[in-house]
Amino acid sequence: MALSEKIKNTINGIRHQFPTEQALLLPTLHEVQNEKGWVSMDSMRDIGEFLNLPLSKVREVASFYTMYKLEPQGKVDVQICTNISCWLNGADKLVSCASKKLGIHAGETTADGKFTLSQVECLAACGTAPAMMINEDYHENLTEESLIKILDQAKSDLDAGKVVGKDTRKDGVWP
Repeated sequence: MALSEKIKNTINGIRHQFPTEQALLLPTLHEVQNEKGWVSMDSMRDIGEFLNLPLSKVREVASFYTMYKLEPQGKVDVQICTNISCWLNGADKLVSCASKKLGIHAGETTADGKFTLSQVECLAACGTAPAMMINEDYHENLTEESLIKILDQAKSDLDAGKVVGKDTRKDGVWP
């Protein structure tokens, strides 16, 4: 089994808060993604074994939510919302700007494996559109200028060995 002891301990530590094994599926998928950067088919099999769930159930849930990455990602996951509020406020221009800045199209990862760019349907930030997420941090009321500054800062932090875009994450906090 490829699930780390850390993940097993985290999930076992919160198990009493969840009514069923299936209810633990989302937190377990989050923990795997946080540790490995994505959720592989092997990880899904291990999660199924650990939670006594069929692989089909694990895969069904992992593939439903866009927050779970089913392929390897860059160290910095740039997600730009292109739903109606963000689109009306220029999200299409932001995607174009990020694409040009990073030298990749949406759905691609840079050759050095540092950045993945994607368009997402909703980041639940309509009131502060346009919005994007850098790993787990929100950036709202974006302009092309602020987008470039944020990407430059992410690259600088990454090159300096700093963690990028995980300011809001608190390990082991469920729910």
